[in-house]
Amino acid sequence: MKLLIKGGRVIDPKGVIDDNLDILIENRVVTKLGKSIKGTGCKVLNVKGHVVFPGLIDMHVHLREPGREDQETIETGTRAAVKGGFSSVVCMGNTEPPVDNEGIVGLIYAQARDTGSANVFPAACITMGKKGETLTEIGSLKKAGAVAISDDGNCVMNSNLMRRALEYASMFKIPVIDHCEDVSLSGDGVMNFGSESVRLGLKGIPAASEEVIVARDIILSAMTGAHVHLAHISTAGSVDLIREAKAKSINVTAETAPHYFTLTDESLKTFNTNFKMKPPLRTEKDRKAILKGLKDGTIDAIASDHAPHVKHEKDVEFNFAPFGIIGLETSVGLSMTSLYHKKILTLMQFAERLSLNPAGILNFKNKGHLSEGADGDVTVLDIDKEWTVKEEDFVSRSANSPFVGWKMKGKAVVTVVSGKVVYNELS
Repeated sequence: MKLLIKGGRVIDPKGVIDDNLDILIENRVVTKLGKSIKGTGCKVLNVKGHVVFPGLIDMHVHLREPGREDQETIETGTRAAVKGGFSSVVCMGNTEPPVDNEGIVGLIYAQARDTGSANVFPAACITMGKKGETLTEIGSLKKAGAVAISDDGNCVMNSNLMRRALEYASMFKIPVIDHCEDVSLSGDGVMNFGSESVRLGLKGIPAASEEVIVARDIILSAMTGAHVHLAHISTAGSVDLIREAKAKSINVTAETAPHYFTLTDESLKTFNTNFKMKPPLRTEKDRKAILKGLKDGTIDAIASDHAPHVKHEKDVEFNFAPFGIIGLETSVGLSMTSLYHKKILTLMQFAERLSLNPAGILNFKNKGHLSEGADGDVTVLDIDKEWTVKEEDFVSRSANSPFVGWKMKGKAVVTVVSGKVVYNELS
């Protein structure tokens, strides 16, 4: 199987490439990158006038399978992924049952092989049952195919247990992705603690609930030398702590999500439960700090934290609605609109935050770049395409998005996975 992608502006941060080039993919890998490639027996995809990136990677999604297939399945979630421009996704382990044994890791891979449109990589749990009491068999999970460990949705509150998790994960060269939340501080809060929560009469979650755990994880990473990756960073204080840690060469990386650089807690004034997420939307000061962290590289990656819920779950009083929003189909549009077109990130930096850096964090040697021998994963963007988010256009099984009605500039138009065109708006 051969695919020749012709005429696009190729952006490859690993090779520091920004040029109009052709890409030849044979037997699922890139075999040639250059000018005027002439392939025989190839399927030709003309992308002239568009920008070509190494396949984008969303390193933090919830596909809900097994257990909550009413919210999302691997099939529907990966269709949403490729429509959004992502050739690879990492699914978190807070399923029902949780991904705390080799059998469920294998089940996810099998289901992805049978029904998936994108590459799917499971993140297994840090602790058995996500209870924060006993470590999982990290080595066995890595052998089964887990690419990271995380109790996402829960924080490992026992610091000694977290220390041991970092030590064992380091032995097996697998990152620990932590959900940074001191639950004794967040309690039963439903939004950011501050003037808006007081005005709305809703219980607040202080920024300190995130920052205390960010600080702890940084200290434990310095102590063990192990790699800790901090998920969905939302506060200015967290950004400052991470920036200081990196200046000291501590082995820490971090991600944020598009809602944290596009929205603030003022959005909750309508009590729309699609603005309810964890960590919660913060203040304008925090939003600006997230933008600065993305620009200067303090924050390594952008991930959607795609968290689908069925309509009746969100259609309740704000206090009782579950946390989380979908994001696979809006992440690229929001990032292009709010980061590239507002000159926060260059196209090269965009590719770093959404492709090269996630691949590096996850130890994906053949993803995140377009060098010869790289996996044949490619994302093509129309960086100036204007479009409006419409609920009826979502291919995700759920539609809990705060961005319905938003106008975007920049959209994925082609997604290629292992040399196969799995999404194409150009044909």
